[in-house]
Amino acid sequence: MKLLILAFLGICCLAAYTVEGVGTEVLDKTVCVSLTTQRLPVKNIKTYTIKEGFMKAVIFITRRGLKVCADPQVEWVKKAVRTIDKSTRRNVSQTKPTEAQQSSNTTVTLTG
Repeated sequence: MKLLILAFLGICCLAAYTVEGVGTEVLDKTVCVSLTTQRLPVKNIKTYTIKEGFMKAVIFITRRGLKVCADPQVEWVKKAVRTIDKSTRRNVSQTKPTEAQQSSNTTVTLTG
């Protein structure tokens, strides 16, 4: 009886380890099957990603969370990517360091 319980626990541990390994591999489910020909207003675009594969595309993510695939060779897409990159860089450079980041010359003295 003890051997049966030990074997059952061993199988449970092995199953938990195997399921964990499989669950950590998440595939990207964003696949473009067609590219839009309509121009998107840059003010409606939050960010973008570039997708390589059988269909190369720029995936724009709108402020509402919609994903729109566009041809990276089209001029309006190139301009939109440049505009988003510029605004992202501007926002990053305008952030001020926190108090902890500013005071990096802190000296600690230990006495024993």
